[in-house]
Amino acid sequence: MVKKKPLEYKCPLEATMDIIGGKYKGVIIGHLIDKTLRYNELQKLIYHATPKMLIQQLKELEVDGIVKRKLYPVVPPKTEYSLTERGKTLIPAIIELNKWGLNYLKEENIPCAYSPDK
Repeated sequence: MVKKKPLEYKCPLEATMDIIGGKYKGVIIGHLIDKTLRYNELQKLIYHATPKMLIQQLKELEVDGIVKRKLYPVVPPKTEYSLTERGKTLIPAIIELNKWGLNYLKEENIPCAYSPDK
């Protein structure tokens, strides 16, 4: 079930976090920067998300106009996800959040499999 939007927000940040604040939404957007991915590819990249949660987050991003879903009428079904023009406007924010996370992990000596050089 896709969440229902409030009729009013108290501040713009509240609206932003409502759109990208889901557990995996920022990660999904990050993986879709400059590429289109099939559902199975996203599932492998975000392996700790249950299929139900990943589908829910993708549907919410689609409803909010951040992600577009393209379904090919083949067997087995092929579904691809990419960022919309609205979604692409989030790229600078996602990149900065990623940088902040990298700095945080470094300062706290927390290991991370991600390397910005990959």
